[in-house]
Amino acid sequence: MITKALITAKEIFRKIVIEKNLMDCNISILVKTLSPEEAIGSPGRRDFPILIGKERVIEADFVGSKAHVFTDTPREFTGKLKDVLEMSLSDNSRRALFIAAMNSVLKHLSIVKNTIHCKDEDPEECAQEISSFINNEFSSSVVGLIGLNPAILDSLRRNFGTGNIRATDLNPANIGVEKYGTIIWDGETETERLIRESDVVLLTGTTFVNDSFDGIWEKICRHNKKYIIFGVTCAGICELLGLNRICPRSREKAST
Repeated sequence: MITKALITAKEIFRKIVIEKNLMDCNISILVKTLSPEEAIGSPGRRDFPILIGKERVIEADFVGSKAHVFTDTPREFTGKLKDVLEMSLSDNSRRALFIAAMNSVLKHLSIVKNTIHCKDEDPEECAQEISSFINNEFSSSVVGLIGLNPAILDSLRRNFGTGNIRATDLNPANIGVEKYGTIIWDGETETERLIRESDVVLLTGTTFVNDSFDGIWEKICRHNKKYIIFGVTCAGICELLGLNRICPRSREKAST
């Protein structure tokens, strides 16, 4: 299955590329894999997935406009926009490449901004700002987190209490393990339970990369739940499809 939301975004993106006469332009897109230090720097906590080798960040560069995307299957690519739009979205690595390329082009066109992941101590500040936003915007008592982000989970725990947090993940190493007072449920089997029991659902933008977004979205809509998607990965898709997104510490330019 290929995420329908991603296919819809791809078609909108195609129209933008054609309208801007970029389809056949002689501009290449370089996507490179960043080391954990390049991507996230040296945050205080060391349990981010990227730091323990479970994920990597790829960086797309289109005419100097850069964008980051998280993936568990990084690969490199160089080509033209028409090559990107002809690319099959049949696996995680290709979806990550396409999303990274799309984000960098949309940034170049000033349709999106702040597509660079935050570094060093910013992830902690980001997590607190997300928790505060949820509390102020939704006045929610139970928050469901889809996709384990340790800083966000810890901040949610401190702001809402462990009894008011639900969390799922797809990494087998996390399932059934207690993290910051919350037992991590299996994202394959317990996501609907999480959504059903939550007042607001906070889900990672990497759900577009791992092809799980549509199933999650269907359940969010069926149970009439509030939601917000976090991260730099989903910048372009959320903008094109009008989806709620938060990424308070993302950056406009990559730092050295």
